[in-house]
Amino acid sequence: MESLLAQFQKVLWAWDGGDLDKDSTGVTRRAWKLLTVICPILERAQHYYRFLFDTMRNLDVCRKIFSRVRSSEQDYPWDLLDALRNALHFIFTAANVSWDPAQLWAWGHWQKGDSHSPEDFDWVVDYLDYIHSDGHEAAYDILLLLGSMGVSCSPAKQHLFVERLITYMGSTMPDSLRHAALRAAHSAREEIASIDATDDAKLRDVILTELSPTILSVLCPRPSPTPVDDSPDYDDDRRNLCYLELVCTLARNSSWHPHLYGDHHIDRCISMIPEYCNPKSPTQHAFYLAGTLLRIVPKSVTSLDSVTEQQWWDVMRSAWNDYFDIYNTQCFELLPLIVEGTKKYMRIASKSDLEQLIRNVDRILEEIRREMQLKMRLQEMRSGNGTGDGTGDARFRGGRGDRHCCEGVDDYSQQHAGEV
Repeated sequence: MESLLAQFQKVLWAWDGGDLDKDSTGVTRRAWKLLTVICPILERAQHYYRFLFDTMRNLDVCRKIFSRVRSSEQDYPWDLLDALRNALHFIFTAANVSWDPAQLWAWGHWQKGDSHSPEDFDWVVDYLDYIHSDGHEAAYDILLLLGSMGVSCSPAKQHLFVERLITYMGSTMPDSLRHAALRAAHSAREEIASIDATDDAKLRDVILTELSPTILSVLCPRPSPTPVDDSPDYDDDRRNLCYLELVCTLARNSSWHPHLYGDHHIDRCISMIPEYCNPKSPTQHAFYLAGTLLRIVPKSVTSLDSVTEQQWWDVMRSAWNDYFDIYNTQCFELLPLIVEGTKKYMRIASKSDLEQLIRNVDRILEEIRREMQLKMRLQEMRSGNGTGDGTGDARFRGGRGDRHCCEGVDDYSQQHAGEV
C-alpha cells in the first residue's frame, strides 16, 4: 500500500500544478485521472498502510493549482477545481485521514512533516472564500484540512477566515459543514481566544458577538421543520471534548467571559456535569469543565449559583481521574487553578474520596516526573552531541513552568495525605 501511495504522490509532484495537456507521454495524465478511483479504495484500506510525511509539499501543489484557478479566464474553471479536489482527497488519503463526515471527530491532528508558517495556509482561506457558499463539498474538504492539521492562517486573513466559519456554522448549512467548521474553530482556538490583541476592532466585534453564539448553535441546533434522516452519526463525546477544550481556552481571556455566559456556553458546560463528572466513569471532559468554570469569575455569572457544592466536588475530583496530557500546554496552565479549586471544594469529601484523589494525584505526579527526566536526558544528549542549544525537544519546552506545576501538586498531595 505504501508503495502505491508513493507512486501516486510522485504523479502529484510531477504535475506540480501544471497543465496536463503538456504531458507528452500521457503517463501523468492517465495516472492523474486514476486518483478519483484510487482514493476511495485506499481509504477503505487505511488501517493497512502508514501515512506519508510530505503533506506540506503536497499542499504546495494544491496551492499552485488554485493559483491557476484564480488566473483562469473562465468564470468558474471546473476542470481545475475538480483537479484541486482530487489533489486534496489524495492528501487526506496519504495522511490516513477519512473525509467521511461520520468520522470527523474520530481523528486527531495528522503529521504535517515539513515545517510551515500560518502564511502557508492563507491560500486555503482564499479558496474557501472563492467557492463561498456555492460549493459545499469543496468547503467541507477545506474545513476538514484546517481542522485536521491543527493550523490557522496569518493575521491578514483572520477576518475572512472567521466570517467563513460563521457562514458554514450557520443553521442553513448541512450538518457536515457545521461540524467541520466547528472543528476548524477548535484548531484556531488560541488565535480566537487572544482576539483582543488585534487592532481590528471590527474583527473583535464579529468574533465576540457573532462567532460565540454560532459555535453553540452547532451543539444545540434548533429543531428543523423538515428533519434530515441522512445526517451522519457523529461521535458526540469527542465533539463535546473539542467544544470544552475550545471554551476552556476562550475562558483564559477575561474579555470572553461576558460572552461565554451571555451566549449560554456556561449553562451548556453546567448541563454536562452529570454526564462527564462521574468518578466511576472518568473522562477527559471533566478536566476542561473544571478549568472553564474556575476561570470564570463567579461574581459575574449568576448561573454558577445553580452549581451545588456536591457538583463542584464531583467536577474537581473527576478532573484528576483521567490521563493527564503532558504534551498539552493548557493542562499545565490549568494545574495550579485545579489544585486551588480542589482544596476549596474537598471539605465535603469522604475518606474514600480522599484516598482515591491522592492516588490520582500521585499517578499524575509520577507521569510528570518521568517526562521531566526524559526531557533532561534529551537536553543532555543534545548539548553533549553539539546538535542543539540545550533546549530539548519542542514538545518538552517550558520546563520551568512545568516543574513549578509539578511541585505545586506535590505539595498539595503531601499536605493532605495526613487527612486520610
